[in-house]
Amino acid sequence: MNDSTASHDLEAMASGSKSEPHDPQWLSTEQQDAWRAWLRGSSLLFDALDCALAEHGHRMGEYEIMSMLSEAPGTRLRMSSLADRVVQSRSRLTHTAKRLESAGLVTRRRIREDGRGIELHLTPAGLSTLERMAPLHVESVRKGFTDLMTDEEAQVVADVMRRVILANRTSDLQGIDGLGEASPDDNDPKGTTNTDG
Repeated sequence: MNDSTASHDLEAMASGSKSEPHDPQWLSTEQQDAWRAWLRGSSLLFDALDCALAEHGHRMGEYEIMSMLSEAPGTRLRMSSLADRVVQSRSRLTHTAKRLESAGLVTRRRIREDGRGIELHLTPAGLSTLERMAPLHVESVRKGFTDLMTDEEAQVVADVMRRVILANRTSDLQGIDGLGEASPDDNDPKGTTNTDG
């Protein structure tokens, strides 16, 4: 069956009132192929990237956090700002940050200006670890993704995914790095490290 399944108005059903059934706009064959290819391909790709890092004692979620911190001014970010950049839930982000802190790769500090927010800071040990892992990660990204397409195809993929980000994000800062934009507090180019090739 097509992934876009038919449904009635659940609220009307719960209240006991009748609702007129409507014909869903089913996916075309081309749309269905694109949707399922993305769904399966992205899952396999992230598993491959995670496994490649796991062989060296780290996971994709840890690498992602350290990478985002390395690219921020002063290698530090508010936890709330970091949450808008990473592909993991806020609760998972907090758990992963604590694990990185226990390993001495990041430190968590209360922000003095407001006394409420928490700032995550990449330590020298964390930066050293990231610089060691970056070539391995980029090799995995190339093998599993970028080397499978031409530059023109890569640009099409980027354009489509930017539209996806804009259509689905829940805040103006969410996914901003995927849009090629700088957030208000990330305009200082100093002290940044490109860890995605």
